[in-house]
Amino acid sequence: MKHTTKAAEKSTVKITLKFDGEEWKAAQQNAYLKTRGKFAINGFRKGKAPKNVIENVYGKGVFYEDALNNLFSENYGKVLDKESKKYTFVGDPDVSVEKLEDDGVTLVAIVAVKPEVKISSYKGMKIQQFAYTVKDEEIEAELNRVLDRNARKVEITDRAAANGDIVNIDFVGTVDGVKFDGGEAQGFDLTLGSGQFIPGFEDQVVGMNVGETKDVNVTFPENYQAENLKGKAAVFAVTVNKIQGKELPDLTDEFIKEATGSETVEAYKAKTAERLQKQADRRANDATENSILEAIAANAEAEIPQAMIDREIDSIVQKFEYQLMYQGLKLQDYLSFLKTTEADFRKQYEDQAKKNVMHQLIISQIIKDENLEATEEEVDAKVAEQAASVEKSLEEYKKNMDPRQFDYIRSDIVITKLFDFLKANNEMYVEA
Repeated sequence: MKHTTKAAEKSTVKITLKFDGEEWKAAQQNAYLKTRGKFAINGFRKGKAPKNVIENVYGKGVFYEDALNNLFSENYGKVLDKESKKYTFVGDPDVSVEKLEDDGVTLVAIVAVKPEVKISSYKGMKIQQFAYTVKDEEIEAELNRVLDRNARKVEITDRAAANGDIVNIDFVGTVDGVKFDGGEAQGFDLTLGSGQFIPGFEDQVVGMNVGETKDVNVTFPENYQAENLKGKAAVFAVTVNKIQGKELPDLTDEFIKEATGSETVEAYKAKTAERLQKQADRRANDATENSILEAIAANAEAEIPQAMIDREIDSIVQKFEYQLMYQGLKLQDYLSFLKTTEADFRKQYEDQAKKNVMHQLIISQIIKDENLEATEEEVDAKVAEQAASVEKSLEEYKKNMDPRQFDYIRSDIVITKLFDFLKANNEMYVEA
């Protein structure tokens, strides 16, 4: 087999694979040996008919497709390996037959490759840097969450139900005077203001007293999951059996120590402020790095192949799918609820995917241009930090590390070096 590669349009490469007559004959023979068992020929046991007999019955080209597929699959990977220093291949190839004769065949594969990115400038620019400071209200909100998690439920008998209360209710729902499936329950606990029921329901229960019965008039949303209820007006006969409120504990040093482990309220506030500030610093750093990449991308060009965009969309959708799974939902159910197709859902991420890919290309190009690398000493230092966190020696910890962990650490070091370099070589400013 001989092959040639030639740069084609839109960040693709044309790979031509040429097989001589002997190779083509051998490929057909192998296809015959692998598939002869599926041919039934009169006078022969199944799988025992000679190749020429099968060809006479089914046609000369009966083994061509399998032979061509085998030739390509056996040799395409070898070509990619040989050309890997010259090209970074992405996506699946578009394969066609250029020549098919007894003296040989020629296959052509058009495959997308990682494109060159032309960057006008990545130094000496004025770029916004972000900084976030934790506010006292955020710390107070964390304190309130601790109090709320430790609140005690108390029965309320001297006032009407209010938002935040837990009401125990019986209800019967009807549409046009007829009950419907799932529209009836007894002794149901509902937190008012939680949005658990359809819009308007909880608002009308607010103000009801224990023992009171009331008709609650609502309209089901147009995108409601039950087809027979979409957009329908409904009446729920609601009876309030019990009202419970939350009694918050006193904010004392003793309570905080029991609830959080901090010795005092002030100590918890300080610890919370430190934790929130670390989170804010990470958000600010992410925003700054994105700001840098957007500034560089504004003056950069790359002919991005669709295969790279599609792969990035796959990654975005997969992350979204994982988020849904944590909520007990499936992507297809979510799409059905939105009345959209997977193709349309993916399309909405097209622009974001293009932007992400461009940023990735910029990062790779600058790392290459500036020859940024992670030294073994730097890698060992990072690994030592991880080893110390689990009270192990560097040598002991490294024995159990997966090679991918080392790759991740090297990548993290190089990316950190990249953004440190870009921040140092551009005028970074913080908006007042």
